[in-house]
Order: sequence, then structure tokens, then C-alpha cells
Amino acid sequence: MATKTITIMEDAYKILLNRKHKNESFSGVIRRITGEKKDIMRFAGAWKHLKEDEVKDMEKRIDLIRRRSTRDLLKKLEKNDLS
Repeated sequence: MATKTITIMEDAYKILLNRKHKNESFSGVIRRITGEKKDIMRFAGAWKHLKEDEVKDMEKRIDLIRRRSTRDLLKKLEKNDLS
């Protein structure tokens, strides 16, 4: 397969490096994170069988997970900027 050389800013390189899995090429990272978007409408009604309090609980848990993952990502990025 043919290759191309591209120039990217250092901050973009660090982002790719942080997203890179062990033994994954940078081409693999780019393919994975820019991959085809899926149709989210397939999930419409996925929670319709749940009671309202169960849905509220799920929403709270999802919010907590998002906040933690954002916090952890920011910590990693800050750590890499200091390295």
C-alpha cells in the first residue's frame, strides 16, 4: 500500500499519541477515530421498557461516567503537556 507523509502540529500529534493503542499504527488511529458514523436512531426507544425512576438513575450514572472520563482525559493531557 502506498504511503503519504503529512505534517501535523505537535498538539495534534500528542492527541493522536494519547488515542493510540499498543501495537496500533498512527494510520490505524486515524482510521478508528474518523471512522464511519453509525445511525444513532437505531437506539430510539431503547429505554421505553424502563420506569421513569430507572431512566433517571441511568441518566445520572451516564453523567457521572462522562464527568469522570472528561476529568481523567484532562489530567492525562495536562500530564503530557508537562512532560
